[in-house]
Amino acid sequence: MQTGLRFEEIYEAHKDMVFNLCLNYLQNQQEAEEAAQDVFVKVHEKRTGFQGQSSLKTWVYRIAINHCLDVLKARKRQKRFGFFQSLFGGEGSVEREVPDFNHPGVQLEDKEALEALYQKINGLPENQKTAILLKYLDDLPQKEIADIMQLSVKAVESLLMRGKQNLGK
Repeated sequence: MQTGLRFEEIYEAHKDMVFNLCLNYLQNQQEAEEAAQDVFVKVHEKRTGFQGQSSLKTWVYRIAINHCLDVLKARKRQKRFGFFQSLFGGEGSVEREVPDFNHPGVQLEDKEALEALYQKINGLPENQKTAILLKYLDDLPQKEIADIMQLSVKAVESLLMRGKQNLGK
């Protein structure tokens, strides 16, 4: 870990970035706030293990992306479990639907169009989704995306191209 770097400094420098990333993945403000808190708990727990092989920002991005992907996988498992319980008549089964689209700052008239775009993005394979979100919503350069995703710049270019093609379908 970089000497003298306190958790409070890491949090202050990256809190907005982490929240926005979580919001882009989860599309629900309350879930994004909870996920961002979880990310910083992980950052706090793992900060002594940070060896500086990448930038601190890249390291925090990786933790945030991995956590959001885990939340989405858990959401799918819960939904699938609720579906099977309802199929087999499980008493008191609770079906967990994907939360309503709740993105702050989106005007009501734009909400439907943006929700449709996010639904298409959510249908992309994980790597394509991550590349698209980092490039077009976080406005990161391809080199930084490559570092975060631990891929080559050419691989990121390919993911972006395939992602845009899949969104166009």
